[in-house]
Amino acid sequence: MTQIGFYHLTRTSLTEALPMLLTRTLDSGQKAVVWCADKPVLDELDKTLWQSASPRWLPHGSAGIACPDLQPIWLSTGDDCPNEARFLFLTQNRHCADPTRFERIFDLFDGHDESAVAAARTRWAEAHKAGHDLAYWRQEDKGWKRAR
Repeated sequence: MTQIGFYHLTRTSLTEALPMLLTRTLDSGQKAVVWCADKPVLDELDKTLWQSASPRWLPHGSAGIACPDLQPIWLSTGDDCPNEARFLFLTQNRHCADPTRFERIFDLFDGHDESAVAAARTRWAEAHKAGHDLAYWRQEDKGWKRAR
């Protein structure tokens, strides 16, 4: 089954937390796909990733560029994965209809938004019922700590 980690954003925003997680993904030799719910967030992440140099530069692409299959990180508002990534990052309460398409899923949700927390609990219950390998990660002063 798929490993699904729920990342409860309480200390930083998505744009602050995602680059470190993507850096670890690339450092492990994996590709990533990031699913956003809307274009403004995708555009904000695109800008953030291009400007990120620390801890690492994060090359990526999205719709409209050549050779999407060669991109180490793919940003999308759809359910596509042209780079054949095995790691999926869900943002903005996105849902993956078929988690088995991926080896690992990172479900990042805003801990200051009660509706986002409630939606994450629903996704957790569905994934648990389906038998996936689940983990809950909470933010600490520096990085993440597995709490469950």
